[in-house]
Amino acid sequence: MHDYNIGAKIRELRRSKKLTLQDVANETGFSTALISQIENNNVSPPIATLSKIALFFDVKIGHFFVEKEEECPYEILRSNQRTIVPKVVSRDGTNHGYFYESLSVRKQSKKMDPFLLTLNEKITNTDTYSHSGEEFIFVMKGNAELLLDDQRILLHEGDSVYFDANLKHRLFSADCNEVKVLAVVMR
Repeated sequence: MHDYNIGAKIRELRRSKKLTLQDVANETGFSTALISQIENNNVSPPIATLSKIALFFDVKIGHFFVEKEEECPYEILRSNQRTIVPKVVSRDGTNHGYFYESLSVRKQSKKMDPFLLTLNEKITNTDTYSHSGEEFIFVMKGNAELLLDDQRILLHEGDSVYFDANLKHRLFSADCNEVKVLAVVMR
């Protein structure tokens, strides 16, 4: 298993541009406290938050999952090589109700970032998020509820949805049981 150390990569980008936490907060709309917690790996950002941070620093979201290896025209990532990104929290610090794993960590210059999401907890915060690009979701196991703009869409095992990620969105377990979702984010 690998440790992505997302926070250190964000801190490195911020410092390389000689920016303060406040500068990043002002430009991304996130609080300085949240940026600090992410940089210190106290919390993991939701994919939408990470996407906004990547856009601000003009890097692809995959930058935060890349290991220092030579570029190869393909990548094989064995199931035992994936790392779970835990402690995903909302802007207000509440649990986001899922954790995720990047399904591509070595391939650079990619046009999409695939993730395996596990929705595993009941949540009360229904804040939605948006980010640039497009997103594809495929429900592999369980029943999910997607908030998309102002609609509530029930998705069952085998269902998929493709949407403009600028739309406000959020995914939940529809019945508080574990849900496995393949999510692909394209920038």
